[in-house]
Amino acid sequence: MSTYSRLAKRQYSEVSAIQFDQTNLNRLSAIVGKTYILAKQSTTNADANRKVPVLQTTGTEYSGFHQGAGETTVTELLSLNIPNNSIILIDEIETSLHPRAQRRLMRDLAEISRLKHVQFIVTTHSPYILDELPIYARIQILNDLGEKRVIHGVSSEFALSRMDEENYPEIDIYVEDTSAKIMVEEILAKADLTLLSRVQIIPYGAANVGKSLGLMNHQNRFPKPTIVLLDGDQDPSDGCLILPGNDAPERVVYENLDLLGFPTVANIVSRSHSDLVNYCQTAMTLPDHHDWNKSVADNIICGGNELWRALCRSWVEHVYMPDVTNFLAIAVRDKLH
Repeated sequence: MSTYSRLAKRQYSEVSAIQFDQTNLNRLSAIVGKTYILAKQSTTNADANRKVPVLQTTGTEYSGFHQGAGETTVTELLSLNIPNNSIILIDEIETSLHPRAQRRLMRDLAEISRLKHVQFIVTTHSPYILDELPIYARIQILNDLGEKRVIHGVSSEFALSRMDEENYPEIDIYVEDTSAKIMVEEILAKADLTLLSRVQIIPYGAANVGKSLGLMNHQNRFPKPTIVLLDGDQDPSDGCLILPGNDAPERVVYENLDLLGFPTVANIVSRSHSDLVNYCQTAMTLPDHHDWNKSVADNIICGGNELWRALCRSWVEHVYMPDVTNFLAIAVRDKLH
């Protein structure tokens, strides 16, 4: 068997190897998305202290010298015998991994964490990694004018916008989530559509993140004009504006439009008006308002964001009417001058 002729250079040979059991072999195959029939960590006579991953797919065996960095990373990680109740630190966990493999790896580690009570602390620049984490598990360290600031519960959109060096529009507007983002877009579009091309609207995640950003805004610590918005169910906070309605956006929009019979929404999404009203009223009986939009969208077979934008557009047109008094448009124009 010419094992080490595939390990590296021909003058070196394999001294010893630890082969993966079937469980870890299956994990490796599931994460990377290939079918492996062999995986092992080999030691060569080139360096007794360095283990080299060796993998075999059908008819092909190759070593860490010939693997993609992603395969090497996952193989080395899975070869670890992680003790119960331990802490594992992993830097740049997404290195050379395909997005699907990144998601699978995080789900695999979540299962190990659950079974062995292990805490994984990872660094990443990948939205795919962040999206696999519950919002309370996300922490970003900001370099705020030379001062390190730790922000908990960030969204992937917010985290990546803070890491990117691209030039963005003139004003950053931070909102809690996609529902608030669409509501703000429709409020600004009603007042002056050109304002939308001059702002960037970024969901930040949890309300405590918004309050931290508001404090930074209050202290003039952002390099460009910034507006921070909290949902209407939040208390006033320094540096923040509050969305209209004194409640979560979903409750405000649904409950206001229910009084008017949800005007124009069915036409916008090309669905039956009576069906839409019935499904909206049924959804409003659900205890969690975050479920309302999905419930209606699933029933009328429509995209959730498409439905929510139609609802917001109707709400702006028939309830809020910001062409009369639009605090948000005023705030944007003030920042532009």
